[in-house]
Amino acid sequence: MTNQNKLTELHQLVETAQASLNGARQVLRDLGVEDIKQGALKEKAKKAGSVAEEGNEKIIEGVFDGQNMVGPDGKRYSVPANYASKSKLVEGDMLKLTITEDGSFVFKQIGPVDRMRLVGTLTSDDTTGDYFVLAGNKSYKMLLASITYFKGEPGDEVVVLVPKEGAPTWAAVENIIKSSEVGAKAQIPDLGPVPASEHVKSEEEAPDDID
Repeated sequence: MTNQNKLTELHQLVETAQASLNGARQVLRDLGVEDIKQGALKEKAKKAGSVAEEGNEKIIEGVFDGQNMVGPDGKRYSVPANYASKSKLVEGDMLKLTITEDGSFVFKQIGPVDRMRLVGTLTSDDTTGDYFVLAGNKSYKMLLASITYFKGEPGDEVVVLVPKEGAPTWAAVENIIKSSEVGAKAQIPDLGPVPASEHVKSEEEAPDDID
């Protein structure tokens, strides 16, 4: 079988798997599983988060839910997708948001959770345009900014980070290996646990979105 035939077969398998996962994801939504998970993140934010005033600045500590920061009051604060991508944030990470006098948002990662490194196959939903990675028997959502930055396409291999504990919905992209690259397997880093200390980021202002 030629490489082109193998790629075609891979794309077909990915599309079939994605259709099945979409159906399973809808069943989970119908059962309220997503609501339970969001409730757990809100509870963590309520217990570990805080709100304070320092001069003309407002300081909020909360939990990253894969897209936004959840504050202790349950309110969601938008985290720029490219900041989350570059910082490789995963669900459960503690963040500090400083809202300055001029209304600027400055994020700081203050409590990264332990991570696992996985490798999977990139796929997309033709209807919504959302991207996912199929790793093992699970599907994880991906931030579009990460896929755009690495110029990922369905069928590419993706090295991702997910929380070591729990059942995450989102994964952070560490690297994308093009399906056409020769010897790509040799470029995949060691899989398994990744110490949280490797992902402590210094404070920085939320940057502009990646083009």
